[in-house]
Amino acid sequence: MKTLYWLVKREYWEHRGGFFLAPAITACVCVFIAIMSLIGLEVLGRHAGLFQLNGSDNGLNINDHLDAESLRNRGIILDKFLCLGAVIPLAVMAIVVFFYCVGSLYDDRRDRSILFWQSLPISNWKTVISKVVSASIVAPLIATVLGIIFGFALIVLCVLYAAFHGVNVWGVLLAAHPFRVTLDLIALIPLYALCALPTIGWLMLCSAWARSMPFLWALVIPLASNLIVFWLHLLGLWDLNGLWYFGHITSRLLFSVTPGNWWHFIAPTSLNGVASHNDILDALNLAQNYSALTSIEMWAEAVAGVAMIGAAIWLRRWRDDS
Repeated sequence: MKTLYWLVKREYWEHRGGFFLAPAITACVCVFIAIMSLIGLEVLGRHAGLFQLNGSDNGLNINDHLDAESLRNRGIILDKFLCLGAVIPLAVMAIVVFFYCVGSLYDDRRDRSILFWQSLPISNWKTVISKVVSASIVAPLIATVLGIIFGFALIVLCVLYAAFHGVNVWGVLLAAHPFRVTLDLIALIPLYALCALPTIGWLMLCSAWARSMPFLWALVIPLASNLIVFWLHLLGLWDLNGLWYFGHITSRLLFSVTPGNWWHFIAPTSLNGVASHNDILDALNLAQNYSALTSIEMWAEAVAGVAMIGAAIWLRRWRDDS
């Protein structure tokens, strides 16, 4: 276990630019854009006569007599800002994880560093598992924490801007649920890791198998197979819908590292409440999201991902590009 810990730590330091700097820089850029947007809104508002210097801003001092439902709706807006802050770094993380997995087992063969690591008393399976843990747990955890910080920054900016115009923000802040949203986002990381196994396993398998251009092979094989399924279905030779194949096979091999990868497995009846109430707390409800674990398809894909990771471990041991 200690060896695995240090291997995971090595992966982080070797790919710190992708795991930490990329989402962090993206979040900082978005904060800068938000600040500039508020400044632009203030300038335009004053030119249009909406904002006054004497504090009597038109249409802003409206929450002194808000009812409970109105306060709740405004609290939900702050919750959505927090979720928006988390989604942006997580989207960057998905891109980073994709390319990290594609090169994870190919790059050390290309630069011959695999000879050094194989000379050490470290099992191949530990090396590969450390990369799986880095892609499925470490990277999402870092991106989620950075996203939460970014989300709180957005909330602070909105609150300061509203307070600057004389809005009583305390009632809205009390109606928001930032700590609940934070805990829900972190608690969903294990579910994300489980549902990301098909893509992680497929990309690592291609990385271990391909003698060159693993990225191209990782894309071409699923897309080409999907094209063949479409063609056979059009000819009437195979009763398998190409759209179904894309949604359940191709997309799961290529896009399972995207945020919210478990929504595919949640029963539609469980999502009706989200659509009708438009409540971010419903969307983050742990019981609803973890109901994806009841899906046989999800477990079948997870087993397939584990099998591909096992094949990648075997190939890493025996692959010889000399």
